[in-house]
This record gives sequence, structure tokens and C-alpha cells, in this order.
Amino acid sequence: MTHPMKQLKKEYPVVLSQDIIWGDMDAFGHINNTVYFRYFEDARIAYFDQLGVHEQMKQIRVGPILATAKCSFRLPLDYPDRIHIATRASILSAKKFNMEYVVFSEKLGAITAEGDGLIVYYDYANGKSCEIPADIVTAIRKLELLAGR
Repeated sequence: MTHPMKQLKKEYPVVLSQDIIWGDMDAFGHINNTVYFRYFEDARIAYFDQLGVHEQMKQIRVGPILATAKCSFRLPLDYPDRIHIATRASILSAKKFNMEYVVFSEKLGAITAEGDGLIVYYDYANGKSCEIPADIVTAIRKLELLAGR
């Protein structure tokens, strides 16, 4: 049987690891549901860093904007634990792509949440959607290919 972390790294090109923070728990003694969206954001930004998105945004004021975000909670997380947040992307059209996320708990040995986000490419100078630049499309395809997708 394949180790869960090896499988995760095989299926997702970006995997971040971090410890659970005590202050992220709520009155019910588990990680508050809003924190998962921060986990997804951390993974999304790491993915964008690998694509060169931030440098490009500075130069041409065109970049991604989050249109929708969803999360399905499978198991509650609590302190202490170490988690792994993984993400991958698939291009849906000339202007948008989807990102999928999972949160894996070392303590539980299982995926504790799954989510996705619709990313639209946006021309910040003109205030409207635009096509994903060709070099970003190429970078997404290359990153996903390295993960075997």
C-alpha cells in the first residue's frame, strides 16, 4: 500500500506542511471552519509563486482573482497536529481555471477537508476579466505534468 503522503505528493504538484496553531481553534475545541480557507489560500499562493504570477502582476497588472471558494469538512482538526495542504489546477477556459485543495492530518492519518476555488484571470487596470496569459497557461500545464496529471 502506498503511504498517504507519497500519494498526495504524486497527485498534487504543490504540498505545504505546517503545524496547527492553538489560536485557530474555536470554543468547540477544533479548528474553526474559516481557517480552512486560509489553508487553501496558503496553498494557492504557493502555486501562484511557482507560476510566476506575482512578478507578472507587477509588470502588466493582469492576474488571478478568486471568484468562488468551497470547502467540505470531513474530520475536525485540533491542536497539536501537523497538516499538509495540497493543491492542483485545471484550466476550464481561456479566462478561468479551477483549483482543488485537500488538507491531510498526520495525527488522524486522513484527509480532513477538501475544497475548490474558481480562479478568473483579471485585468486590474481595466477592471474586467481577460484571457490567461499564454506563459501562465504553459506554466500550469508544465506544473501539472510534473505531478503526473
